[in-house]
Amino acid sequence: MQLPPLPEINHPKVQALFQKSDQELVTLFQRHPDAGQYFAAVFCRYGQVLYTLMSTATRSPVQSDYLFVKTWEYIYHEMRSLDLRAVTPKISLQSWLINIAAMMINRVDLPLVEDIQYSLTETPPVLWCYLNQALNQLAGNLRLVLLLSQTFKWSPARIAAYLQAEGENVSANDTRQLLNEAYQALDEALPEDIREIYLAKTLVTA
Repeated sequence: MQLPPLPEINHPKVQALFQKSDQELVTLFQRHPDAGQYFAAVFCRYGQVLYTLMSTATRSPVQSDYLFVKTWEYIYHEMRSLDLRAVTPKISLQSWLINIAAMMINRVDLPLVEDIQYSLTETPPVLWCYLNQALNQLAGNLRLVLLLSQTFKWSPARIAAYLQAEGENVSANDTRQLLNEAYQALDEALPEDIREIYLAKTLVTA
């Protein structure tokens, strides 16, 4: 199955890295945690290989996409400390990635199709990884209202009612303000190049 067109594939910041070796990309990724273009370049180089593996190992495209993004999320964290020169026996980055994919295929307990909310075209795996990293940096109240709004599609009035039931003295207008603060904080927590590649430098506010 063909990986759908995603924004990073044709972006100049990522295309400028296509001549870099695998080792160079891994090293740059590790040395510059505030930049996302190096991880995006690795994804562009090997995304199709892993997507094909996921597609043949699952029963539905929805499960394939979910497994695909969870695999890249795992790769994102593991690659931070990856030293291919220390791996025994010696393997290439491609072999390491395929081994990770095989492990995830065998170990991940996939949800039912109807329980999966993830959309590959709406949130490409690289953006997913950096969004989760940014979300983890938000204050608890900002993260909560953002997740209730975006994940559960709650209105500001419903979020306010929930917070009131938890003992918070907030109105729907207060919730709208919190949401705007959350979007602003999330925008600032994302690497600049990730905003440029995926979000045109700005997030849509509530």
